Amino acid sequence: MTAQTRNAGGDHTSDSVTIELRGPASLPLRIAHPLSYNTLRRGVNGLVWLSRLRPVHGRTAIFAPVELADPLARVLVPPRGTRRRAVTFDRFRAEWVWNANTVDPQRVQDAAILYFHGGVFIAGGLNSHRRIVARIARESGMPLLNVDYRQMPWAHLTETIEDAVRAYQYLLDEGFEPERIIFAGDSAGGGLAFTTALEARNRGLPIPGGIVAIAPWANLDSTDKLTHPNNAIDPLLSAEALAIPAAWGIAVDGKLDPMLSPVNRDFTGLPPVLIQVGSTEVLRADADQLAQCCAEAGVECRVQVWDKAIHVFHAAADILPDARAAIREIGEFNQRVVHGEVSAWLAPRPRLRDRIFRRRMAT
Repeated sequence: MTAQTRNAGGDHTSDSVTIELRGPASLPLRIAHPLSYNTLRRGVNGLVWLSRLRPVHGRTAIFAPVELADPLARVLVPPRGTRRRAVTFDRFRAEWVWNANTVDPQRVQDAAILYFHGGVFIAGGLNSHRRIVARIARESGMPLLNVDYRQMPWAHLTETIEDAVRAYQYLLDEGFEPERIIFAGDSAGGGLAFTTALEARNRGLPIPGGIVAIAPWANLDSTDKLTHPNNAIDPLLSAEALAIPAAWGIAVDGKLDPMLSPVNRDFTGLPPVLIQVGSTEVLRADADQLAQCCAEAGVECRVQVWDKAIHVFHAAADILPDARAAIREIGEFNQRVVHGEVSAWLAPRPRLRDRIFRRRMAT
């Protein structure tokens, strides 16, 4: 895998990055935040404790249950009007998802979203993310290819990246123009969206039209996250929890290759970026680092920090108005990227209920 090291360079001010604070949080989200902390976060803390107490057996206790998560998620029915079609590759699967009001991607190759699901590279898949990607596809007005890439412990992250690049090559081979393809993903998939774009650039493939990352896990090294103030208040994840899959399945001889983390690479030439993250998420640290990379490379980037949003709160769009608003923002970004209006979009019109604060990124 080829890579370029990010050039830190000297201090300068970049007008390419805008950070927005979106809120205040809705009442349902304000209720869900402490509820999640006292249930899900405490469960995650328990897994961290188990991994330290009995590392070998703890590995089985963590990897085995999450492997069952995606098959069980088959019961999650996609929204009405969703259309699907399976796509089979040599080593992994994918699935086209689009709305009935959108053109069938097999008949017309107009625009597409290439989506990488989250799950810290050990969980998640087509079933777990079908509802969220169906909503994104509908709001974007374009079909979406959801990639079920190979994961740990059966594959190393380098193989996952190969699957992601192969999926992009498939879209190009099908006749989709690169500037009308948008990479998107959540959590681990959000970081993978950046890595795939960087790999495409370094391998001589055309750059996609845009990148959307939901609470991206973009730095596999948890050192910075351990000291981030959000590590104590994130209602779901912790830096300690994120360090487990990195140490057990990605590190080689106890060392992480820094080039596997997109925050350590040069973002020169990347397309416009939209990042969404919760104000109390520990992955706010990764979102800030990605924004810094964009600023250094002059890449247009908009970071939306959603008040009290739980990790990938978009999955609860049925009950959270904040999640529906966030997905609408993704849809608008995707539409404007495809229709060549990204520059105008960087000065967005605030919604009535939003309190938006913007600041420019200084490097």
